[in-house]
Amino acid sequence: MLIQPLDTDRPGHLHGFHQAYLAAHAHVPGPKLTRPHFVIEVTEGPPGGTAEAWVVTEGDEVTGGYAMSFPEDDNRHMAWLFPLVVRPERRGAGLGSALFEHALGRVRARGRRLLLTETPSTGVGARFARAHGMDVSLEQARRVLDLRTADWAALDRLTPEVEGYDLEHWTGPARPELHRDLATLMNGMNDAPRDADVEDAAYTPERVRAAEENLARIGETCHTTIARRRDDGAPAGLTRIYLRADRSDAWGNQGDTTVLPEHRGHRLGLLLKLANLRSLREHEPHVEQVITWNAVSNRHMIAINEAMGFTVLDHWPEWRLDVTP
Repeated sequence: MLIQPLDTDRPGHLHGFHQAYLAAHAHVPGPKLTRPHFVIEVTEGPPGGTAEAWVVTEGDEVTGGYAMSFPEDDNRHMAWLFPLVVRPERRGAGLGSALFEHALGRVRARGRRLLLTETPSTGVGARFARAHGMDVSLEQARRVLDLRTADWAALDRLTPEVEGYDLEHWTGPARPELHRDLATLMNGMNDAPRDADVEDAAYTPERVRAAEENLARIGETCHTTIARRRDDGAPAGLTRIYLRADRSDAWGNQGDTTVLPEHRGHRLGLLLKLANLRSLREHEPHVEQVITWNAVSNRHMIAINEAMGFTVLDHWPEWRLDVTP
């Protein structure tokens, strides 16, 4: 057994790590990361940070690995672990524990003190997290809306009438002139439930630009609807649904939905989500199901999702570990 840095110049490393990820998550319902998306996730991480990845090899075979991202624009005290996987047929040989201890060493080497990750609430991932001293930081649930059986007449009746705001929709990456407004709206996500030791994210137009440019690189596109106050055009709210650009599966992924505090109380969140969902249905008839994530404490957004017909698929706790120097 050898733990070594992921070598992107060795096709066997990338292929083997991605295959280990797919095998380890084969039992988990919902969409999986395509190889282009997976490679960027594990080698670069999200905009505003860095990432590193390590694989465990036995002979020429990659049998597992892990990746961590490290925020740099904010939250420079933390690291995010995703994924840590071992091929199912190699479990029980100590590879996962060896990878986790190696990861903790890298967390310390980067000067970080908080490690976060997430797993399904049942199964090997949750058992592994508990066995290695992690505690649940945030309870999350995934919900699914089946567009094939959705009651569209009921959704039409559910649509609120909101005065004083206009909706703006687009498909694909945002135009450069929208990056500043998107940064303003994304900063509105900072009051969403999170670990008590996680600071506000710092969204800038530059960070948004990098994320928009990444869409094509990871093979995704999205449907976006924002709300603007009619009087002055100020951005008020946002929602997005992501899907594969090649339309190769039937999943849509509900991204962030937010309404800025000064614009709340008008039911803009519900209006935005319904408008965006209709656009998806009109332009992406191959999409059959939309999946969304919510902290279980976010009762307001859960109420909106349940009113729209989303039903619980499974639960995914976020886990934390305070890492000693």
